[in-house]
Amino acid sequence: MPTATLAVTLPADIWIADLSTRFPDATFRVLAALPDDDNTGVGLVEITADDVGTVLSRLNDTDGVRVFETLYRGEDRALVQFETDDPLLLMSVRNSRAPFEPPVTIADGMANLEITAPRDRLSSLADQFRALGLEFDVQSVRTTIDSESVVSDEQRRLVETAVQKGYYDVPRTCTLTELADHLDIAKSTASERLHRVESAIIRAFVED
Repeated sequence: MPTATLAVTLPADIWIADLSTRFPDATFRVLAALPDDDNTGVGLVEITADDVGTVLSRLNDTDGVRVFETLYRGEDRALVQFETDDPLLLMSVRNSRAPFEPPVTIADGMANLEITAPRDRLSSLADQFRALGLEFDVQSVRTTIDSESVVSDEQRRLVETAVQKGYYDVPRTCTLTELADHLDIAKSTASERLHRVESAIIRAFVED
């Protein structure tokens, strides 16, 4: 299943974009968030800033935040629970059914998040972003293969042993003969078993 890393430019008129732009050296890490039925959002955010008190004072005066409570405050860090009327990212995630993986890091008007979902849901999320006027860049896409459904335990152990011995190093530090001797099997048997497991992994990667 693909995992996409996205950088989303937040509209300047929503509170978190305004706040993070006013304090460009501050970092807002959304540790948890969920949308309410009335299109509001509830979240837990960690704020890191040299002058965290000033950031909290500004947050207290922000129109887009209905309620906020400081759960912890240190010299340069605070933990805040909030309720907002502008949960654009949450609405996009909910409508596309492509859950994000916390934390979502927001700094200087830009949100960075990671989404693991089938390609059709990632596509739906992109449509949701566009519908809400959210500009975004795809930083990376990687594919995660469920190895338990692709190879057997015996095949997994074979590959792990080959990796540990250096068979897949570049340059190779373990020959097929040396690997077969370590496994106490014939060279032809080692070759055939490796070919089968490599084929299964590559096919799973390409199909995904």
